[in-house]
Amino acid sequence: MKFAVLLAAALLLVGVRASYAVVRIADDRGGRIGTYLDKYHSLRTSGETVIIDGYCASACTIVLGMVPRDKICVTSRANFGFHAAYDLDANGREVTNPGATRTLYLMYPSLVRRWIAARGGLKPQLIFLRGDELTTMYRACYLDAQASPPR
Repeated sequence: MKFAVLLAAALLLVGVRASYAVVRIADDRGGRIGTYLDKYHSLRTSGETVIIDGYCASACTIVLGMVPRDKICVTSRANFGFHAAYDLDANGREVTNPGATRTLYLMYPSLVRRWIAARGGLKPQLIFLRGDELTTMYRACYLDAQASPPR
């Protein structure tokens, strides 16, 4: 009888562990804002935990505004790169888009906006949030063998 109870408890714990889903983001250089809005909207509604475990730059940083803070954790390798939004002109050169930059800035939570503002705002040059500054804003996490491949 004791064995049956222990077996049932073990199976229950295995089932709970298997349903705990996480997504790991690493080496994501960003892309089009709309693509990331769609991706992170789905991620937010899924309730999955997001592990930032490396480089997350440009539109990838939208994750900070789209996914609830309590569903995000950062490893010691986490490194966010922020810059102004841009379009390409007729010659293929990057031209800052002030409206898109403002929209992007307003997507971030207030603690991230304050950090960006203290560094002069979003500009064409990257600014990086990592290390101790980052872990004062987001909880630290450790890689889990259950984490899905980077997105």
